[in-house]
Amino acid sequence: MTSTGTRPVPSKDRGTDNRPGPLLGVVLAAQFMALLDVFIVNVAAPTIRTELAASGAGLQLVVAGYTVTYAVLLITGARLGGLLGHRRTYLLGLALFTAASLACGLAAGTGQLIAFRLVQGAGSALMIPQVLSLIQRTFTGEGRIRALGAYSAVLATGAAAGQVVGGILVSADLFGTGWRPVFLVNVPIGIVLLVLGARILPHDAPAGVERGRALDVPGLLLLAAAVSLLTVPLVLGEEQGWPLWTWLSLAGSVLLFAVFGAYETGLARRGGAPLIAPRVLRTPGMGRAVLRIATAMGVNAGFLFTLTLHFQGGLGHSALRTGLTFGPAAVAFGAVGLTWRRWPARLQRALVPGGFLLTAASALALGLALGDGGDGGAALHPALAGMGVGIALAFSPTLTGALATVRPEDAADASGLLATVTQLGQLIGVAAFGALFLGGLTGPGARASADALGTTMIALAAAAVLGTVAGLARRGR
Repeated sequence: MTSTGTRPVPSKDRGTDNRPGPLLGVVLAAQFMALLDVFIVNVAAPTIRTELAASGAGLQLVVAGYTVTYAVLLITGARLGGLLGHRRTYLLGLALFTAASLACGLAAGTGQLIAFRLVQGAGSALMIPQVLSLIQRTFTGEGRIRALGAYSAVLATGAAAGQVVGGILVSADLFGTGWRPVFLVNVPIGIVLLVLGARILPHDAPAGVERGRALDVPGLLLLAAAVSLLTVPLVLGEEQGWPLWTWLSLAGSVLLFAVFGAYETGLARRGGAPLIAPRVLRTPGMGRAVLRIATAMGVNAGFLFTLTLHFQGGLGHSALRTGLTFGPAAVAFGAVGLTWRRWPARLQRALVPGGFLLTAASALALGLALGDGGDGGAALHPALAGMGVGIALAFSPTLTGALATVRPEDAADASGLLATVTQLGQLIGVAAFGALFLGGLTGPGARASADALGTTMIALAAAAVLGTVAGLARRGR
């Protein structure tokens, strides 16, 4: 194995196309589609509520059900990929996601739509961890770094694209179908990806170490329960005014995470097969990477969520205009994610802390630009681009560094861990910064919204600075 270039994973099927370029295109297209689905439904929510006469709680579950099952089952999906093979698990998840998208688009009522959204999330949880695993097992050296840069770029552009595409589809009202195309658009794309995936993805047999590791069912149940108790109140708490059950649920999640950690430690000591291999957690820099990824994704999600609320609720912008406003941030994130590795070597060590500091400065600049209740003027787009560059620098090199020293046989464990951290970071960011923004509203109108946004931008800047300091402190230890 060389230190640069790419090396396809061998296939048992001569008819399988193992070229790494097409493989990357297929898996990242599915990643983009699944990420799009997190945000595209937000734009369609008002139309869904009207046409299905959905209650407030029902609409929340339509929007959030996907996210909850996705977050809960991510590590399970990663482990199944290691046990059954990444190709098989990826195609199974893609098929389930595509079928559930069709069912969502044809749903006759709120209950059906909620159920199919849960299934959609399960399909994504099977599919998405295989993306990082296939990248880890297919690419090496500079090829892997470029592939991870493309992966990071997809994560950023999917969020903004979801709002743009959702606005276009709902506004078009194709054939009088209203909100349904936001789900049905996944069906032809999913079918094409299934056909291409069956042709391109390598027939990987699970490694011997994976065949020897039994599925840790008690660990899976404990982790699923802990993540559920954490994610459900984070998703539903703000809309319901944070009733007592949300705080009890959050406290219960802390307890169950502690029980899960104790159980997994004991299982490893007994020679068993814990859910995540201990050597993955001991990988140099993995703890620091988890902290930084969670912080970067939390700030990114909080930034997107609160600015969307301000633009649409405070300034009265349309969903399409709001989505297009985030274009500079998405383009900047994607460009940096694809090119940072080619920047001068003397800058590489400073990229992540510098990215967090740039994020903090850009958040403050956004607060100032929008602070008078206006549309931000000429200062808005540079500040948005600065956010994109800063978050990309905080996230992309961190992800690449975390995976650089992980063994190929540990790719499933590492992908499940980092994908889960990414998702939980986003959930916590939306819940924390969203609550701060909504709690700071003193009334309707652009000025009240701008005041609440200013406070939120200060909090986002503080979180970004903490990401720098905590990462450096961890490195020092």
